Amino acid sequence: MSMQEPQTREEQESFVQSALERSEKLRRKKEYKEGISLLVEALKYGINKAMIYYRLGNLYIDGGDLGRAEYAYKRALEVDPHHVNAMHNLAIVYKKQQKISLYVKTYKKSQRMRIRHPRQANLSPKERSRLRRFGVKYLIWFLVGGALLVLILYLALH
Repeated sequence: MSMQEPQTREEQESFVQSALERSEKLRRKKEYKEGISLLVEALKYGINKAMIYYRLGNLYIDGGDLGRAEYAYKRALEVDPHHVNAMHNLAIVYKKQQKISLYVKTYKKSQRMRIRHPRQANLSPKERSRLRRFGVKYLIWFLVGGALLVLILYLALH
């Protein structure tokens, strides 16, 4: 690599994030080997490993290397056992490998995981604040409405 190795944690995190983004662009351009090399380089920093393995699996599956795709998805699941997309894609690999019983078992497991562990939204601080205000506003309306209902019932029964 011609560029200098990232030294600080922030530089390493930036490199990994950039590698993830660039590898997706390479995948869309069907430049799988370049994307794989980039992600393998990013793995050495130990940052966001589940996502790196997941993206490696995607590159391998698109490149037709089902054995390595299976390995990458399994590694993603070792790092993050609740990685729904890795489980789902592992099921797809099994289907392509015609391992039907493993496909069915893994696909069902991915669907159960999707229900038990829904994706967490990445909200900006502004969006979080807006949602919090929205929730508080409606909680107050609910409590006031409930109090009025209790008051009306009390007055009607006495």
